[in-house]
Amino acid sequence: MPQVRVIDAEGNQLGVMATKDALASAEGQGLDLVEIAATATPPVCRIMDYGKYKYQLSKKAKDAKKKQTVIQVKEMKLRGKTEEHDFQFKVRNIRRFLGEGDKVKVCIIFKGREITHTELGMSMLKRVAEEIKDIASVEAPPKLEGRNMSMLVAPLQSKQADIKT
Repeated sequence: MPQVRVIDAEGNQLGVMATKDALASAEGQGLDLVEIAATATPPVCRIMDYGKYKYQLSKKAKDAKKKQTVIQVKEMKLRGKTEEHDFQFKVRNIRRFLGEGDKVKVCIIFKGREITHTELGMSMLKRVAEEIKDIASVEAPPKLEGRNMSMLVAPLQSKQADIKT
C-alpha cells in the first residue's frame, strides 16, 4: 500500500499521498490515520482521533439499544379438562401478558388417552381466542405437535401504542 487517499479531520480531501507522508501528517496534528475504505483504489484513510471515534460509536450503540423494545414470548399451559375457574384465571394472566406487550403461546397438553380427544383442545384454544379478541390477534393458528396443541397470540398494534405512551 504505497499510496492512500487522505481526508483530514474536518472532512476535506487532501488528495493522494504516500502512506508514510500521511502518517507523518496525522502525527504532526496529534491524531491517528484510520483506514476507511480498504477496497477502494487507492485505499481511503482519514485523519481523526480514533479514541473519540470509538467512544462516539459506543454511545450511538447504547442509545439504539435503549430505544429498542424486547418482545418476549410467554407460555400458558392448559389441559383439555381445565375447569371454568382455572380457565378464567389463565385468561386473566394471558390478558396481563398481552397488556405488557408480550406475545403468548397458549398450549394444550394431552396426557395418556386424552390425545384421542383433540377436538376438546381445539375448542378450548378457540374459546381463549374469543375471550381475548378485543386486545389480541391470533398470530399462529392452533396446530398439533406431538402431544401438545398450541397457538400464538400477539397484542393488537393499537393497544401496544397506547401502552408505550
